[in-house]
Amino acid sequence: MPTTEEVFEKVKEALVDALGVEDDEVTPDATMVGDLGAESIDFLDIVFKLEKAFGINIPREELFPDDILTNSQYVDNGKVNAEGIAELKKRLPWADLSKFEQNPRVQDFGNLLTVKDLCSYVENKLNTQ
Repeated sequence: MPTTEEVFEKVKEALVDALGVEDDEVTPDATMVGDLGAESIDFLDIVFKLEKAFGINIPREELFPDDILTNSQYVDNGKVNAEGIAELKKRLPWADLSKFEQNPRVQDFGNLLTVKDLCSYVENKLNTQ
């Protein structure tokens, strides 16, 4: 079982390779989209690199809950409602949703995921294998 530090280093390596960012830009609090410039196509490469580095399978819906963000049951006027927030917390227990909860605009969700969240996700996957 890799340590938290080893997980971070492998995640960092995958992000540097996939996004072409500098090593020092990949910090635990860096957001994938806002700070590192990841676009939707980049996430496919990132997922592939993480699956290969850690020997895990990453189903798309575990990282990208598009079905929640586009469902009128969970979204009102472009914002995720309380039921949607509860569903996101259930689906993404590894992600810190506290900032998103303050102003849960669907368009801002993509800028939520941090490097630390991604590391937590990987650790969680490794612990449940």
